[in-house]
This record gives sequence, C-alpha cells and structure tokens, in this order.
Amino acid sequence: MNSAAGSKWAGRLVAPAIGFVVWYAVSYGLLSERRRFLLPPPHRVIADSVFNPATGTLGLNLQSIAIATLRTGVVALVGLTVAITIGMSVALAMHRSRLAEQVLYPYAVGIQVVPVLALVPLIGLWFNFGFLSRVIACVLICLFPVIANAHFGLRTVNQGHQELFTLHRATPSQRLFKLELPAARPAIFSGIRIAAGGAVIGAIVADFFFRQGAPGIGRLMDRYSRDLQTKDLIVAVGFSVALGLLFFAAVGLVERLTDPHRR
Repeated sequence: MNSAAGSKWAGRLVAPAIGFVVWYAVSYGLLSERRRFLLPPPHRVIADSVFNPATGTLGLNLQSIAIATLRTGVVALVGLTVAITIGMSVALAMHRSRLAEQVLYPYAVGIQVVPVLALVPLIGLWFNFGFLSRVIACVLICLFPVIANAHFGLRTVNQGHQELFTLHRATPSQRLFKLELPAARPAIFSGIRIAAGGAVIGAIVADFFFRQGAPGIGRLMDRYSRDLQTKDLIVAVGFSVALGLLFFAAVGLVERLTDPHRR
C-alpha cells in the first residue's frame, strides 16, 4: 500500500517537474539576458515577487493577488451555485415534460453558442458593471453543462428499473429521488465539474470587463500585463490556476462524500 501511494505521488510530481525544467530551458536557453524579463526563471519570480527582497517577508503584491483571488473565488462560487440551481431545475422540468424540453432546450443551446463577450455590453447596461454582472457572466458560462449532463443522465435511466418502479406503483417523487437522481448522479457531477472550471474562467473574464467595485484577479493580471510586471503576472496566473484546481477538487470531494456506495 505504501509503495503504491508513493508511486501515485511520484507520478503527480512528474508533470510539475517537467514544467519547471521547460521553464528554465526557455528562460535561459531561448531568451537573451536583455529579454529574460519576459519570462524570468522560477527562482527569480519567487525571490522578487513572492517575497519582499528587502525584508524577506511576503511581498505586498502577493497579498494583493491573494485578496483579489479570494474575491474572484466568491464570484465564481456564487455563479456556480446559481447555475447548478437553475440548471437542475431546468433539467428536471425538461425530463418531466416534453413540452418544457421543446421550449427550454433551444434557449439552453442558445446560451451556450452565443459568446459571452458579445453580451458584455448589454449585461453591463442592464445590471451595471459590478458584482452582479460578474455573477451573471459566470452563470451564462456554467449553465449549459449542468443542464445538458443532468438531462442526459435522467433520460438514460435503465428502462427495466423504470418498469419495476411502475409495477410497484411508485409516486413521481419516489421515482425521482430513489431511482432517477441516483442513476443520473455520475452524469450530473460530470456536468458540475465542467461548470466548476467554467465558473473560474467566467469570473476572471468578467473581471476584465466589469470594473466597478474591488478588483479581482482578472483586473490585476490586466494591470500587470500593461505595466510589464511579468513576475507578478506569473504569480497571478499561478493563483488563478490554483483557484480552478481548488474548485475542481471541491466538486470531486462532494461527489465522493455523497456517494451512497461509499464505505
């Protein structure tokens, strides 16, 4: 068991190690010293951006990045929660009514195919350019994966099991909670995992365009890019990646904790 666990962790460390090797190779092998500020090596990023070179304490920019990431995380969490609530409600309505499916599904597809950036001016005009607009942008990005996967899962319940519930004269609520939702659970969580990544992306993208209120990680990355603060930009990108991984891992944890077959 210990050997297997060690191999598992070693495998997880291979990709980051390769990433650092490539990073060093590009920084020192492909960039001249004069252009190395475009991609500073990892130890320079840590020394100059993560820590304050004068005091050795955490840098002020790092604290700003952490706070901005937290703000973006709140937007993403609210947007994901709203998208799950609306998406599951729409999927259940479409599952129960053929008419509801014919009416609602085209709108769900329309939300997916219309670029959110095209709606940014309208969202800003209707809801101002603050927190609410950022949440709405997140919801628009997250909604379709939840609807599509939940609807697919509910439609693909084993027909034999459906007939067994019919034979025992199960009520609609008994059929839903004891058969259909448990059977659709893998598909539902698959959609939520996709939506979780989309929520972080949506929150960051929305932060670029809706500039009222406290800045999130998107606005910081925009500022660092314009000011050529490459080291701080790399740290901000790292924080945004970590936020996305955190959301993805949280959904996986909830899925495992709610597994009825979990021992």
